[in-house]
Amino acid sequence: MPPAYVKPYVKRQKNDATDAEAICEAVTRANMRFVPTKTPEQQSGLMLHRTRHLFIRQQTSVINAIRAHLAEFGIVAPVGRKGVEELLHVVADRNDKRVPEVARACLAALGSQLLGLKKQILTFDRMIMDWYRSNETSKRLHYIPGVGPLLATALAASVADPKVFRSGRNFSAWIGLVPKQYSSGGKDRLGSISKKGDRYLRSLFVAGALSVIRYAKIHGTKHRPWLTALLARRPTKVAAIALANKLARMAWAMMARGERYRNPVALAA
Repeated sequence: MPPAYVKPYVKRQKNDATDAEAICEAVTRANMRFVPTKTPEQQSGLMLHRTRHLFIRQQTSVINAIRAHLAEFGIVAPVGRKGVEELLHVVADRNDKRVPEVARACLAALGSQLLGLKKQILTFDRMIMDWYRSNETSKRLHYIPGVGPLLATALAASVADPKVFRSGRNFSAWIGLVPKQYSSGGKDRLGSISKKGDRYLRSLFVAGALSVIRYAKIHGTKHRPWLTALLARRPTKVAAIALANKLARMAWAMMARGERYRNPVALAA
């Protein structure tokens, strides 16, 4: 059971006996939700994603540190990969007297760490591709627009049993892509998305939706009437959230029913 659903049944204080009593009380509820057990393969794939994501965060932290330290000496570079490479060339050039030797040693260590992180991330990318090719569910999900091998494998690893969700809306709510509700007295008020689900999956879905919108803007949106009408009345990022919700529902339907992606009638025409 999710700990957040057991917490309301915990009485005063916190100890093993109180926690056990709360669990026994919560498990008797008819509408209680349970967390399905993942297979060793799924848990391994999820660990692969989590480790890669950790290394990416560390890579960003190291890059920011290199930029910040060199900015103290008045050395700045453009945003992006080429800008970081320019800064590392400055660090490696011992004839450049703008950087003191002590600072150069520290920056060289950060540069070595950055190089190691990039190699590790590349290795994990290859492992994810191998995992994607060996998993039938991820190969089927890959046909959804905006769903690449990264998101497809993350879904196959994160969702142990898609049938525990009653509908695609429940699945998108689990990810956190549905609006918050402030309803009372028979009046429905919807706000921004809840963001109460899986942050990693949500970020991948939004990134995939943005890629679909970017491609549609370049090559035209006449083959996607729903997206065309949405972009005409809503900002791009709002449309991306709505499209991410739609993609999540598609993914759930394909996982729950074991189906393959079918192009919409308007798109196939």
